[in-house]
Amino acid sequence: MKILVFVKQVPDTDTVKLDPVTGNLRREGVVSTVNPADLNAVEAALRLKEARGGTVTAVTMGPPQAAEVLKKALALGCDDAYLLSDRAFGGADTLATAYTLSRAAEKIGDYDLLLFGRNAVDGDTAQTGPATAAFLDLPQVTLVSSLELRDSWLYCERTLEERIELVRVKLPAVVCVCREINTPRYPTLMNIMKASKKPLTVWGAADIEADTAQTGGKGSPSSTKKVFEPEKRNTDTVYFSGSAEEMAAQFADLLENQHLL
Repeated sequence: MKILVFVKQVPDTDTVKLDPVTGNLRREGVVSTVNPADLNAVEAALRLKEARGGTVTAVTMGPPQAAEVLKKALALGCDDAYLLSDRAFGGADTLATAYTLSRAAEKIGDYDLLLFGRNAVDGDTAQTGPATAAFLDLPQVTLVSSLELRDSWLYCERTLEERIELVRVKLPAVVCVCREINTPRYPTLMNIMKASKKPLTVWGAADIEADTAQTGGKGSPSSTKKVFEPEKRNTDTVYFSGSAEEMAAQFADLLENQHLL
């Protein structure tokens, strides 16, 4: 079984700052990390490999420093990795990103399963996985909280707002997992040492035979013009003490005094 798992390098959300003049994110000096939901996808891929055999290949698109997330994936147990890095890929929205990832998947070939995290914390669109499936003309299952492989079928549970949906999909397919699916492992010292010897290949647009009119900013029908912080407001905080009944009475009195009851 050959699994491709897609990971993304994102800013550490605790350290993101906005430029007050341009409204854009300040990325200089900002610590980057692996998108959290993608670690769940890596864990799901590794568990399938351990149960059924095969290989797990990690793929990411980004500048040269995005190789760090691939090194993390290799240290977790992935067998090899591909970095898609080219100026022609810069400024891509989810559509152009999905096109580029689909071209890489076709170049790698012979895959059985493509795994994505549900969403990325920087954009939070949850569009890249489904769009990649569309480019590859593959069936897709999203919001997956549990999966099990039986023969050439993947049985998935989808956690929706009011119900759990059971889905069976024929491989090859694209699956986007939720963070509830598992708890990602930590890399072992042995796997960290092995990671440096595993193949990490860098591909540009020419390597994957991508049409650069469909990559990067040129291939992006959407763009972000400005990001801004909500206006900060000072609010008074009232603390209650006592038993639950006493605090409930104090809260009711406060609402009544403010004519909210």
